[in-house]
Amino acid sequence: MTTSTLPSTPSRSRSGRRPGRAALAAAAAGLLAATLAACGGDATGNEDAVRDDGSVDLAKVTLVVGDQRSSSQEALLAAAGLDDTEYTIDFKEFASGPPMLEALGSGALNVGYVGNTPPIFAAAGDAEFKIVQATTYGGLGDAIVVPEDSPLQSVEDLAGTKVAVASGSSANYNLLAQLAQAGVDYDDVETQNLQPADALAAFTQGYVDAWTVWEPYTSQAEAEGGRVLADGEDVVNGMNFQVASDAALDDKATTAALEDYLHRVTEAQQWAADHQQEWAQVWAEQTGLSPDVTLAAAKKRPLTVLPVGDEVVSSEQEIADAFSDKDLLPSPVDMGDFVDDRFNESLSDLMTPAGQ
Repeated sequence: MTTSTLPSTPSRSRSGRRPGRAALAAAAAGLLAATLAACGGDATGNEDAVRDDGSVDLAKVTLVVGDQRSSSQEALLAAAGLDDTEYTIDFKEFASGPPMLEALGSGALNVGYVGNTPPIFAAAGDAEFKIVQATTYGGLGDAIVVPEDSPLQSVEDLAGTKVAVASGSSANYNLLAQLAQAGVDYDDVETQNLQPADALAAFTQGYVDAWTVWEPYTSQAEAEGGRVLADGEDVVNGMNFQVASDAALDDKATTAALEDYLHRVTEAQQWAADHQQEWAQVWAEQTGLSPDVTLAAAKKRPLTVLPVGDEVVSSEQEIADAFSDKDLLPSPVDMGDFVDDRFNESLSDLMTPAGQ
């Protein structure tokens, strides 16, 4: 396996001006531009791995995988002892899901791991991808945090404040949903479009009043003098997805490697959920955070593996409609057009039986 880094941080607002609707629409437009740039370039580079008899030589396949340091699939596979693949995995690191999906749309990736909201903005940009694996960790680790001594005591108090959030990320929807539940208009909050590293700096230095983020950054913020104002439990779906490009799914050799990879990474996710102490140590080394922080984060992430199907589509459609209703997407999207259930059967042994 190899790891490399692609440019991953979109433009950020430090001026105090609200990026809001314009930034979110621009993000979707950027995804569309990236997709159009890729038209005509559907080859994955793995075509020679298909033998004359139609079988696949996995040793000739390279699977290009989008990864995030905060939820490293590469580290997960290694920690669980599942990184001995016959094919090569080329990991590309990103700061968050939205820039990863831009790369996926441009043909630079075969598959990537993202939260519940980036696929919606990619879909709004007509990106060519499908959700191919789904999990949920619940919403406890998705939170709005404020400084310990902040006068803010409820989500209602966020009206008129500055809130750091990565536009188009799962945290973006958590903020939108929390405000709606509290009866606060999204426009009444001045959002600052910041990726986690910059958001943490803005948060600790007092440049923003609150920060909406996901684990392990929620636990990091708590460790550095923050407190949770509201978490996403019973508010957000806590879903995360492996998302594959249409080009990868249309290529026989790449799909063969992808099927094996999805099973391995799902098994590794279950290993991490069942071995929190061990995973927290690896996660700490991967992120540079303290083991206390990563263990706290791990304890707030109970895993359920879901089939890609109606539950995923309906829950994601609800999120998409919420953004559309606030004019935060350039056009409505039908999330049913962006799922592929072909790997459900091969992942069925890892799914939680219905009713448990």
